Amino acid sequence: MKKPLLALLILLTVFLGGLGPTWGGEAVQLRILYFNDFHGFAEAHQPVGSSGKIGGIAYLASEVKRLGQERPTLLLAAGDLIQGHPWANLFEGQSTLEVLNALNLSAMVVGNHEFDFGQEALKKIINEARFPVLAANVQGFPGLQTYTVKDIAGLKVVILGLVTGETPTATHPKNVIGLTFTPVQETAAGVLKNWKGPVDLIICLSHLGFPEDRRLAETVPGIQVIVGGHTHTRLESPVRVGETLIVQAWEHSKALGLLDLTIQDGRIIRSEGRLIPIGPGLQDPDPEVEAIVNRYVQRSAALLEEVIGIAHTDLQAAGSRNRETTMGNLITDIIRQDTKADCVLINGGGIRADILKGPVRMKDPYSVLPFSTYQVVIKVSGQELKKILEHGLSNLSGYGGQFPQISGMRLEYSSLAPVGQRIRKLWVQDRPWEPQAWYTLATNDYLIAGGDGYGLFKEIIRAPADKQAEGSRLLLMDSGRELRDIVISYIKKEKQISAFLENRIKKID
Repeated sequence: MKKPLLALLILLTVFLGGLGPTWGGEAVQLRILYFNDFHGFAEAHQPVGSSGKIGGIAYLASEVKRLGQERPTLLLAAGDLIQGHPWANLFEGQSTLEVLNALNLSAMVVGNHEFDFGQEALKKIINEARFPVLAANVQGFPGLQTYTVKDIAGLKVVILGLVTGETPTATHPKNVIGLTFTPVQETAAGVLKNWKGPVDLIICLSHLGFPEDRRLAETVPGIQVIVGGHTHTRLESPVRVGETLIVQAWEHSKALGLLDLTIQDGRIIRSEGRLIPIGPGLQDPDPEVEAIVNRYVQRSAALLEEVIGIAHTDLQAAGSRNRETTMGNLITDIIRQDTKADCVLINGGGIRADILKGPVRMKDPYSVLPFSTYQVVIKVSGQELKKILEHGLSNLSGYGGQFPQISGMRLEYSSLAPVGQRIRKLWVQDRPWEPQAWYTLATNDYLIAGGDGYGLFKEIIRAPADKQAEGSRLLLMDSGRELRDIVISYIKKEKQISAFLENRIKKID
């Protein structure tokens, strides 16, 4: 062979080898196990409508270890892990971290609720984690990695992390001061465009939500698998969008996702996936993880197991993101009684668990209201009140957190009308709403700070005192008592609680 031709072939070999996998290689099997939106639900539990207990992180750990012995495996967690249930909240996520370290997690992406205990608490979690914590689209937070690379079974696997751009309004704004959240699609495309080196598989570990995962797959070529979270979506099998497989495993350790891939020459040539139910009777608990769970249960048991009242009806939180719920009615009624405000509005996304008919324990309000928020009362005009409610009705998908749970008001709305024009009728204190009237509105500090997109509250607080409003617009900022504690005090005092659906929010089409 002539030397110039030989030299050209060598250069081509080096060039191709540097940008992609070794072509003509053997097919390799890889297993991906995944879970998301754990929210600290460590023990098996019985949701409303279930005939028995399901979930339990020790049972999930047992299944992870069994399945991981069968073939090369990555274990991935798609965010919202350290916050939500008192088992995690009382220890600011340290209990969850111990479990994740025991699971030998391959990587996790932060969810919006990883920020809920503040940046210092999250830094501590990251520093003590024995696995990479990812978020490519967060700038200004040391310790968060853009991606990680795993060499497994002869494959080079790139795992990119992305968290929802709604994080600044999906956690308290004070928790993200100084951080920048870059656009998700542009960030992902930039990482892939600038990637140098061989790669056999590109995974996006996403806390964006299923609709955003679909958009990512449609607009950013090159991502072969998206392991998602945030919307608690129960995808029983992978969803294919173009050349991308999207998976998500429900919530609260009630299911473990399994995705088996066969990879050759940088392509997925075969795939099979499913969700595996988790719970007592389905798996034996893993002893190591069960010991961690029980240790933290015992530390908090004296406080959390105290019976503080009796529920005479099931108090349901499910659906609080797009309809009236009994739990939403109870909480807003408690706020209105405590503040004496004309009306109350809180975000449905802040209500996180059911309370079943029967004994109510201290741990129940902690599960229902896991966020540290307090009451605020402001004076609003009728026009402002209607705009605030219209924002609450702007997302009826069940994914957003802004849907209003209310007391002291009733409304009828059209889901077919344009955003901002959905309310057809509105009553305050059983009287027809008046646009020029002034009302006292109780809410929480999260919304006052602009959380869940309620920017109008910030404008109202900043506005100069209006003579018609008779003085300051800010009437109460009860930062000395958390909303959860007010609910606990109410239950302890009343002993007997119940709530019913009352057509406070009525959809007319």
